[in-house]
Amino acid sequence: MTKTSIDSEAIRQLATLLGETGLNEIEYETESLRIRVAKGAAVAHVAAAPAAAAAPVAVAAPAAPADAARHPGAVKAPMVGVVYMSPEPGSAAFITVGASVTEGQTLLLIEAMKTFNPVKAPRSGKIAAILVDDSQPVEYGEPLVVIE
Repeated sequence: MTKTSIDSEAIRQLATLLGETGLNEIEYETESLRIRVAKGAAVAHVAAAPAAAAAPVAVAAPAAPADAARHPGAVKAPMVGVVYMSPEPGSAAFITVGASVTEGQTLLLIEAMKTFNPVKAPRSGKIAAILVDDSQPVEYGEPLVVIE
């Protein structure tokens, strides 16, 4: 197993930038290093690039499929807003990984300008990955869910 050193200063700078901008997550990548810092539970993720074939040094969140945005079953955000995984606080999530969905079924909600907009399944299939967390801000075109 190859050991990857952690660039503590880079992580500190990204965390500072996260706080200054109000973002919940930030990611930086070079040919040999990928650093992801997110608010909430400890989710700093530092990994060597695929060419280095090293295991992640620290992982606290499940890895999203590589290039999820290019996956043919990726459901992308139709707008900028905040994701909600259930119809109201404390209720069950609309979807879970491994669940079957039908075309037109609500997968999640995106709140934009105080309006809750349902994001519906474009096709039937099985939820292979959920790429966002409840109450997470998302950008237009950001992959949210992968349906296989």
